[in-house]
Amino acid sequence: MKRFNLRVYALIVNDANQILLMDECRSGYAFTKFPGGGLEFGEGLKDGLRRELKEELFHDFEIGELFYVNDFFQQSAFNPNDQLISFYFRVQPGADFGIAGFQKQSADNYELPKWVALSQFDAACLTFPVDRKVGEKLIVNY
Repeated sequence: MKRFNLRVYALIVNDANQILLMDECRSGYAFTKFPGGGLEFGEGLKDGLRRELKEELFHDFEIGELFYVNDFFQQSAFNPNDQLISFYFRVQPGADFGIAGFQKQSADNYELPKWVALSQFDAACLTFPVDRKVGEKLIVNY
């Protein structure tokens, strides 16, 4: 069955002008993306993103304004029957947020956040096509 897969992601930039990225691995497939993930049935976009960030980063965030929605067809890298529709929001990290202490759970299953200086950020470091497009827009808008 073909279906839509709604995704929600955060663009978190700190006071040092660094963007937060996630290095992740699922079943041996490693990738780099923005923090976030799939919307669950019954969730609004901001509620889903808040839940995803709590699951990935163990922190409550205030979700800001919508930055981007993909307006082109994007097939899922994980399920060829899914068409992705991705929503990206600006999110402030807050003074009490940190990423110290995150570790790999195993070699083929992990989620590790990292800060990357916007001055050194290259959208090509992102694995997925929609993320790359957002990364290019991000460079122009910061």
